[in-house]
Amino acid sequence: MSADADLALAKTLREALRVKRKALVDDYAATPNAALYLAEHARLVDGVLARLWRHMAFSPELTLAAVGGFGRGELYPGSDVDLLILLPTEADAALREKLARLVSLFWDIGLEVGHSVRTIAECLDEAAGDITIQTALLEGRRLIGNAARYRDFRARFIQRLDPKAFFSAKQLEQEERHQRYQDTPYSLEPNCKENPGGLRDLQNILWIAKASGYGANWRELKTGQWISQDDYIQLQQCEHFLRNLRIRLHLLTGRREDKLLFDHQEALAGVMGVVSPDARRPSEVLMQTYYRNAKRITQLNAIFLRSVAADLFPVANAAPRPLNARFRVLGDTLDLTHVKVFEEYPSAILESFQLLQTHPELRGMSARTLRALWHARVLVTPGFRQNPENRRLFLGLFQGERGVVHAFRRMNQHDILGNYLPAFGKIVGQMQHDLFHAYTVDQHILQVLRNLRRFAVEEFAHEYPYCSRLHNAFARPWTLYVAALFHDIAKGRGGDHSLLGMEDARAFCVEHDVASEDAELIVWLVGAHLQMSQVAQKEDIANPEVIAAFARKVGNARRLTALYLLTVADIRGTSPKVWNNWKASLLEDLYRLTLRYLETDAPTPPQGIIQERQAEAMNRLRYFALSDTVQDRLWKQFDTVYFLRHTAEEIAWHTRALHYRIDIDKPVVKARVYPGGGLQVMAYVRDGPDLFLRMAAFFARVGYSVADAKLHTTRHGYALDSFILLDVANNASDRDMIAFIESELSLRLSEAAPPETPAHGRLSRQVRHFPITPEVHIHPDERGDQQVLSLIAIDRPGLLYHIAAVLARHHIAINAARISTLGERAEDTFLISGHALEKRRSRLKLEQDLLEALSL
Repeated sequence: MSADADLALAKTLREALRVKRKALVDDYAATPNAALYLAEHARLVDGVLARLWRHMAFSPELTLAAVGGFGRGELYPGSDVDLLILLPTEADAALREKLARLVSLFWDIGLEVGHSVRTIAECLDEAAGDITIQTALLEGRRLIGNAARYRDFRARFIQRLDPKAFFSAKQLEQEERHQRYQDTPYSLEPNCKENPGGLRDLQNILWIAKASGYGANWRELKTGQWISQDDYIQLQQCEHFLRNLRIRLHLLTGRREDKLLFDHQEALAGVMGVVSPDARRPSEVLMQTYYRNAKRITQLNAIFLRSVAADLFPVANAAPRPLNARFRVLGDTLDLTHVKVFEEYPSAILESFQLLQTHPELRGMSARTLRALWHARVLVTPGFRQNPENRRLFLGLFQGERGVVHAFRRMNQHDILGNYLPAFGKIVGQMQHDLFHAYTVDQHILQVLRNLRRFAVEEFAHEYPYCSRLHNAFARPWTLYVAALFHDIAKGRGGDHSLLGMEDARAFCVEHDVASEDAELIVWLVGAHLQMSQVAQKEDIANPEVIAAFARKVGNARRLTALYLLTVADIRGTSPKVWNNWKASLLEDLYRLTLRYLETDAPTPPQGIIQERQAEAMNRLRYFALSDTVQDRLWKQFDTVYFLRHTAEEIAWHTRALHYRIDIDKPVVKARVYPGGGLQVMAYVRDGPDLFLRMAAFFARVGYSVADAKLHTTRHGYALDSFILLDVANNASDRDMIAFIESELSLRLSEAAPPETPAHGRLSRQVRHFPITPEVHIHPDERGDQQVLSLIAIDRPGLLYHIAAVLARHHIAINAARISTLGERAEDTFLISGHALEKRRSRLKLEQDLLEALSL
């Protein structure tokens, strides 16, 4: 057969395939029927492959089979065509050449083929030790060729298949796959095929069912009573949704793309006809539907696998041990005494979670208990919620000595939590497009609950020892857990979610007979849960007036401790990128300073605070064998603002470095590892124009982000500026960078050259798809002496430099800076002064220029 004939046929088939594929897509767009599209697409390719096979005139002893997803009779727009060519014996040279021509033709006509060529013996031997091959062959079907030989191969393969080994291998494979995706369906850019709750979890049910002889599809599983009628409907709905989603995603991207990237979510919502019923984006509605779908799949998957495990691996000689009239222990699981327990006694729904809390030897629920609980979720009605016994049981779950987080995660997984608290049900699967939350609202709430509980567990005391000590000394810590559950429960409703959440928490406390003192704390915590992080990250906590104002808001030490613990847990629960040692240090410092203020009968006036700090600084200087007068000349150059803004330890550090260099001509730069993480850098140099701008440019170019800046000008005209720097460029260790920064920054400050503009860097995909509108606010400080500049913008390399450049052009002096980064969002606060702030016109121009710089 000539090469010309091959090329001619390839050209004809390629064009026919293109036309018919387009017709299938057009039909699907007009009437979206995923099952029909997948079957018709597979049938189309079946025909093309059969025609190629006949064209090559292979021996009738050979067989061409479809395996994998294609073997199921499904073919997505961007999926590979998986094929197996079965040979009676080893291929000779002529056959190998012929097979190579066939594979070449596959690609010539536009098919992305994954193929293997094996004898029957090779195939069976390789499958024996490879679960991937077993799974692919399990779904195999003959396309063309020797039917008798394929039937024989199929029979021998099924005969060799060990259902128990297959089940164990597939269960392990699923666990490993879930671990690769952090064991959660709720990532913001999930893989709709591989993530927990994706298509692969549905396919795993059918693979195990088929290998075990239970059935090959949902209908057969229902007939065999492996799934209920309700399960059958739910599984079909879940499968239908994911099939349509994946088809649309492939068509939208023009390739095999299974990850729901931010780049595609809005467009997907559009082509799927998703309409938002409220202020949310259509993409948020789509993703909430996806997460709820994924949750149903993970639950149904777990129930089925538990049922199969009980059938394949029955517990030998396991006599049930009664717990009460409703529950018993079966092996190491909680089991119902009979299948209608929940129907006859609905309170047993909550009791089941309580029993798992009080019996740590139980690793979970039996298969029939899981199934019954899944079906019993509809029994959690308004009447159920009003039942005093149920309210007692629900509140008791917060108060358990162990298993609190597991209980609430299980309740959320089974839809019990969202049904018992309808407000919680509304935020299940709700995305948060704020560039720093990495989880959906419900998962973030449960993560915060988990973080609080870890403070109580001895094994995790090393993580945050101070928080653990405070938590263990805190009376009735369950109040913190209730506050955690409600702190973000009102997100997405519009308005201030803290205030709306307070109303929900107040109603809950009334309904559940929470004592007034505890109810007041819970409601206050929900309303105030953002205040501590805002003060710590945006205000100068070395300023006694800031501490006094915050202490007045908090009111007492119990509230302060509760707010501190909730704040740490909350920030840690947003995203691994948001929490760092610097923020931990800020919050702990704010807590300690405020606690000291609250525990002092008569708060120390500013002059007294200055004297205390000077005395403590002197004590520190004595450790270095310095005289009691070493500081006199230097401290005469500092005003009261310096002593109020710096800690005693910082004052001592500055004094050690500068007491003999007060009038030095060369810049003095000192750096050290900061206890809260990063570096602390001090620069002492004759004051001059653009000084802050030049230092901001230098820090940006060496890969450090400024987290905090204290800028001071002495009475004799020297700038003494201190910075906390965080590494954002994965430099060498901070300690190794000290000598470099001291020498290079000294050199830069000695030169008269203009500052070097830092590189722009690339913005993340999240920023491109969820942009932040820059905000600029200028208002007087509490005394009215200076102005406070507050900025919100997308964080990017060199942002502080561009802000400093605008301020320098307007001759604005920066006296202090607090830089707060939440994921991709920068919220920076500056204490500024200058003549341009005195006139409305020049002030407006400053704001406009800042907005322009932030928008770049």
